[in-house]
Amino acid sequence: MRLDGYGLFVKDMGAMIRFYRDVLGFEIKENENADNVYLVKDGTLFLLYGRKDFEKLTSKRYEYLQGVNAHSEMALYVDTYEEVDEQYQHALRNGATSLLEPTTEPWGQRTCFIADPEGNVIEIGSWNKPYEEKDE
Repeated sequence: MRLDGYGLFVKDMGAMIRFYRDVLGFEIKENENADNVYLVKDGTLFLLYGRKDFEKLTSKRYEYLQGVNAHSEMALYVDTYEEVDEQYQHALRNGATSLLEPTTEPWGQRTCFIADPEGNVIEIGSWNKPYEEKDE
């Protein structure tokens, strides 16, 4: 079994598409008005499902958290410490909520945490070297 993608159930599809596409650089795979939107980041499929559409599909109702929800985290990598700071500020200017300002941790990683417009947690981090070399 292989991981094919990761999905979020969203309330405001347009706002979430704009955030992930325009702020974080995900590529959209189809029309913005679709019930299920496929975005791609670095070859990984990222799905946005309308909450009501998913409830209709499964014939069930679900509970949704309000505000920042720390049930999961998505980690994004940039090559330099400076990019962590730049991307953090860019995200805040475009609708993200700050959870942790950029910090260089004792183990050498510079990291920050934000929440998207619907409260999902995103980490932006760097080991101050290219992605291909970060685990060496």
